[in-house]
Amino acid sequence: MNILLWVLQVAQAFFCIAGGSYKITHFDQLQQMNASVRAIPQVFWSCVGALEVLAGLGLVLPGATKMLPILTPVAAACLAVESAVLAGIFLYYHDYAPVPYVAVGGIMSAFIAYGRFVLKPF
Repeated sequence: MNILLWVLQVAQAFFCIAGGSYKITHFDQLQQMNASVRAIPQVFWSCVGALEVLAGLGLVLPGATKMLPILTPVAAACLAVESAVLAGIFLYYHDYAPVPYVAVGGIMSAFIAYGRFVLKPF
């Protein structure tokens, strides 16, 4: 179980860091693709991107360094909540393309949080 959780944590960290930095650096491209990005201010999307980058780091670094390992399931839980909120926003603005990606990320984050809180804590 520990190996599975580590694989999921590293994969989710990669996707979060990549997605979060993309939200921050390529905002103009996101505006062209998604109505929700056009409707909600850039500051919101930049904050979401920063949250994703920080949570992505929080998925791996605390457990790898053994410094405050409780931050790993907390970061995963924050990502699960963030994914649910983003899915709701995308659905509200009829942007259906990102919903499966966000939903899978949210489910994976919720499993990581459950796994690190209950199944195999550090």
